[in-house]
Amino acid sequence: MPLLSGPARARNQAAAHHRAPKQAPSTPAMPEPLVDRSFLERLERLTLHWQKSFHGLVGGHNLSRFAGSGQEFLDHRNFHQGDDLRAVNWRAYMRFEKLFLKMFQVEPRVPVRLLLDISSSMTAGAGQGDLNKFDYARKIAAALVYVGLVRLDSILLQPFSSRLLDPFLASGGRHRFTPAENYLRALTPRGKTNYFDIAREYLGAYPQRGLTIIISDFLDDSDCLHPLQYMADFGHELLLIQLWGEEDRHPSGQGELELIDSESGARLKIALDDQARQTYSESFDTYTEELKKLAVRNGGRYAGLSTHTPVDEAVFGPLTIIQNGN
Repeated sequence: MPLLSGPARARNQAAAHHRAPKQAPSTPAMPEPLVDRSFLERLERLTLHWQKSFHGLVGGHNLSRFAGSGQEFLDHRNFHQGDDLRAVNWRAYMRFEKLFLKMFQVEPRVPVRLLLDISSSMTAGAGQGDLNKFDYARKIAAALVYVGLVRLDSILLQPFSSRLLDPFLASGGRHRFTPAENYLRALTPRGKTNYFDIAREYLGAYPQRGLTIIISDFLDDSDCLHPLQYMADFGHELLLIQLWGEEDRHPSGQGELELIDSESGARLKIALDDQARQTYSESFDTYTEELKKLAVRNGGRYAGLSTHTPVDEAVFGPLTIIQNGN
């Protein structure tokens, strides 16, 4: 996810722009909830959707019939040790003095996994008075998790930087949102992004295809596009949510500047003027367009969000639009 001094490949120019001034902004404490109650109530009318059809798996408005616990009665089977006592047909037991387990129609769900970038670059680039990308990403992630829980979907939260970190499975309905929110609040930014390593590790850890939501600034000194294509080639549907701060897209400052890479600590001296700033912004926009094209041509979706946009406007604006397939 030399920049301002002359032409270069657009992808490399955009990928280098997470270099921040010497006094990079720190991540402030977040004593308040990631999402407030009134926002949660508005989220209850939303649904997570996916475009692809995954063989043997359903979700959304699709149904399938299998033996197990669910909503519509299907059959009985004998009770076995370890079965859930809540599914026992106690009326049948009173009549036959034998335990029977009620079987219902179930929905084998499409796996929904949310890859959350917590690398150090997520703390850089915030505009004056705006959240940094890391805090903004946690709020977006919390909103998406709540939407899934309301619809009884399970969402795997998978943070990453240079590698995949310990995940958290959010499931069990809306009353299980607080543990997921606490998990997100406890995350701290760290490390340097390496999308090639992340893609290989992800495909090894999660071979079952599903919906893969990635919230990131997509800044990697090597490459993001090829690893993302690699994940799509394995059948995962990609929903790319790119975040940027105002300084990421339209850097301020004038004259001779020294920049420090927020992930590697590398230093770069540049001369910044209006022409260099325009060239940089055009390169940034070219990179975001490449990310969008990659997602769309593989049957996925893309949303680009500035952290200057209020989180609720982002969720009920761009994110709702791409969820509806527009």
